[in-house]
Amino acid sequence: MQTVIFDLDGTLADTSGDLIAAANACFRALGHGDPLHPVEDALTAFHGGRAMLRLGFDRIGQGGEIEIDREFPKLLVHYGENIDRHTRIYPGAIEAVKRLSASGYAVGICTNKPEALAEQLLGRLGIRDLFASMIGADTMPTRKPDPEPYLAAVRQAGGDPARSLIIGDTATDLNTARAVGVPCILVGFGPEGQGVARLEPDAMLDHFDQLQDVVQDLIGAPVTS
Repeated sequence: MQTVIFDLDGTLADTSGDLIAAANACFRALGHGDPLHPVEDALTAFHGGRAMLRLGFDRIGQGGEIEIDREFPKLLVHYGENIDRHTRIYPGAIEAVKRLSASGYAVGICTNKPEALAEQLLGRLGIRDLFASMIGADTMPTRKPDPEPYLAAVRQAGGDPARSLIIGDTATDLNTARAVGVPCILVGFGPEGQGVARLEPDAMLDHFDQLQDVVQDLIGAPVTS
C-alpha cells in the first residue's frame, strides 16, 4: 500500500508560538523576561527546546549547557500544560489528509516531538484518528534522520516502505528520506518558507490543496478494487 508519512511541527501545524512561550516561561521564572520573539524566532522553535534555551541564554549573556539541561524539563512541563494555546493547523491540511485516506493511501506521522506530547497535541487538535501510525522522538531508540522511526511509521500504518514518501519542512525530513531511499516533499509555508527549496527536495508544496497530485506523481495512485 502506498503510504504518506507526515512530520508534525512546521508541517501539519504551526506549533512555534506554544514552543516559544514555554521557553520564555523558563526565562521569566529566572527573572530575565521574554528573550525570544514569537514570530522572528519561529525557526529556532522547530529545532527543539534546547535550541530555544540556548538562543535565549546567548541573548541574555549568561548560562550554558548545565543551565540548559536544568531548564529543559521545566520547559517540557510548561509546554505540556499549554500545548495548544497558540498552535494552528495549516490551511487545508485536514482536508488533504482525508482525501489521501479516501483515495486508498495509508497515512501516518513520524515526528521528533516526544511521543506523549505528540499524542497529546494531536488529541487536543482533534486529528489523531486521521493517522494510522504515530512515531515520536522517543518511541524507538533512534529518531529522524535515522531511517528506523520512519520505517516503523510506514509499517505501523500497514504500508510498504518501497512505495512511501515523507512530507516535512526541514533538512531532517529530507535526510530521513535520503537515508531510506524514498521521495521527500517539503512545504513552502513552514518556518523557513520557500527557503527550504535550497535543499532540493523531490517536490515543494505551496498549499495542501496540491498534495494529492504531487503524491500521485511521486509514488502513484493506490489500486482500488
